[in-house]
Formats: sequence, structure tokens, C-alpha cells
Amino acid sequence: MESFGQGPSQSMDASSDDKLWAALAYVFSPLVPIIIMLMADKKDRPFIKAHNTQALVLGIVTIVTSTFCVGILIWFYQLYCGYQAYQGKLVEIPLISGMFKG
Repeated sequence: MESFGQGPSQSMDASSDDKLWAALAYVFSPLVPIIIMLMADKKDRPFIKAHNTQALVLGIVTIVTSTFCVGILIWFYQLYCGYQAYQGKLVEIPLISGMFKG
């Protein structure tokens, strides 16, 4: 999986706390991304910010599609994205990442 403007194995400088919050944003989306947006000390951290919006959108898509089997598959993809975030990597999600780069 490619990172934002970086090779697949490169990562952004992030503390273990940043990695944990980014992973939690995917696993417990959309609740944790909303909580992160309310936390002044977390919402502007570059690594968390890079993952948080994507996790929020992906969580909303999961909820909307949860009546179909697709929602379950997307949830498993969220777990994978959370694992990648915990490893310190930036995740590029097709269709979602391109909307929020900047």
C-alpha cells in the first residue's frame, strides 16, 4: 500500500501515541475520529491528521454499507488500515485519500 507521496515502506515521523491514535481511528470509526477532532492536542498532529479524515469517511461508508456484505469487508479493510497506521505508515485509500490530500 502506498503512502502519501512516499514509497510503500517509508513512514512519517510519528510517536507511538500518534500511531496508536491513528490505529484506533480506523478500528473504532467513526466514533474515535470524531473524538480526535475534539481533542486540541491530537487533531493537529500531522500523522494523526493524515489518518483521521480517511478513517472517518471509511467508517461512514462502512455504516452506510453495513446492510450489505460489503460493509463487513470494508470493516476488515479498516482493521488492516489501523494495523498499517500502528506500524507508522501512511495509508492511501482508493477514492478517499485523493479527496483529502493537501
